[in-house]
Amino acid sequence: MSRFVRASKYRHVFGTPNKKEQCYDNLKVSRSAWDTNLVKVNSLFISVNMEAGGGGAFAVIPHANTGKNEVPLYVGHTGAVLDTDFNPFNDHIVASGAEDSKVMVWQIPEGGPTANIDAPLLTLSGHGRKVGHVMFHPVADNVLLSASADFTVKIWDISTGQQKSELSNVHADLIQGLSYNYSGNLLATTCKDKKLRVFDVRTGAVVAETNGHQGIKGSRVEWMGSLDKFVTTGFSRSSERQLYVWDFANLNGGEPLKSETVDTASGLLIPKYDGDTNMLYVAGKGDGNIRYYEWVDDDKGLYPLAEYKSSDPLRGLGFLPKRACAINECEVARIYKVHPTMVEPISMKVPRKADTFQADIFPDTDGPDAALSADEFFAGKDAKPKLINLENGFVPSVSAVSFVTSAAAGGSPMIGSPARSGARTPVMNEKEMQDAFANLKKENDELKSQLTNKEVRIRQLEAQVEQLKVSS
Repeated sequence: MSRFVRASKYRHVFGTPNKKEQCYDNLKVSRSAWDTNLVKVNSLFISVNMEAGGGGAFAVIPHANTGKNEVPLYVGHTGAVLDTDFNPFNDHIVASGAEDSKVMVWQIPEGGPTANIDAPLLTLSGHGRKVGHVMFHPVADNVLLSASADFTVKIWDISTGQQKSELSNVHADLIQGLSYNYSGNLLATTCKDKKLRVFDVRTGAVVAETNGHQGIKGSRVEWMGSLDKFVTTGFSRSSERQLYVWDFANLNGGEPLKSETVDTASGLLIPKYDGDTNMLYVAGKGDGNIRYYEWVDDDKGLYPLAEYKSSDPLRGLGFLPKRACAINECEVARIYKVHPTMVEPISMKVPRKADTFQADIFPDTDGPDAALSADEFFAGKDAKPKLINLENGFVPSVSAVSFVTSAAAGGSPMIGSPARSGARTPVMNEKEMQDAFANLKKENDELKSQLTNKEVRIRQLEAQVEQLKVSS
């Protein structure tokens, strides 16, 4: 046996959980059975799908608002919220998709919401069934993707409220995973029909297709940064959890470049690839542990590094953008782990004692500015993300940048006016629901009593009428 240990800067990466007072506690996280990560994170806020009465809701919480808080909610949807996503080029814009088949775009007030918000900036209609995925474009500004249980994917320009392209008549079943490539002109999808496909985002044409994981459970896909490769997770026919790495250049009808059987647990594996460090994080729903690997372009390819271990099972994961991590503490990732009533930040760090900037583990990373406008992207222009250097740190703008859309002025029948959304039923907390139930029960009992009295009076009058008939 060889005693050689492969050199790696990330071999000793370790995860540190936060104390409970540094977590986001007292949350009624959504119990929807839809496969979703439940949480999204940007430089200023986290977004969490919430359980609420009277429709669908989600919360947007500033990073500093940890501990037990009564959080205000976004409550415009009439069905459960299934997914949310932040605009990567405007930290104060968030999109949501829900069971009411609507996609809504919302403004986040400066400092975060202080009261429930029920009026979206924009409502996008067009899907025939519930919207389970929403995702902003990694390169072009104001380009939003939505995927629905009607087996279609729509690409929107939210600055005008127009649908620009559609991927339809291809997926034969539910779309389970989606991921853009580095420049955002290609989209990889996994589907319940056990196919792995790559689409041209603008035309909707299938560029490549092959058989994916053959198990009947869920599957996910994640493009591997700037590489022409992507990773999928799923199940075998015998319900073993699998991890595949695919080469896009040899995808059509081909076999995976690398394959690994993880274990036989039942929870869906969630992959997340960090293109700056070439690290792949893999966590299973219902698992306590988070595995991480390093991708190296050699014969072996995927090297296991270590595991973050915990006894508390997770329901979903979100990742902080690299530019917002604690660079001075050698934090290469911050993971937000969803519990039934709490979201817990976990800091992944490289153990180094140096106080200076570590350029070898912090290369230039995705910045807050878009490389393309929506018009440029849909006109056929391609670009890579604009990168920033982290040596001097990164400070996100806390000022809310107003979002301007011409959708309302355009009068499109597919766009809902924010003014109309104010009439929706607001979400109630538990005490309000109990009070409302007691009032309704009291009113119902009173109506029953009145009805009984009326019935008695009717019978008395009928008896009097019969007596009058007999006497006459």
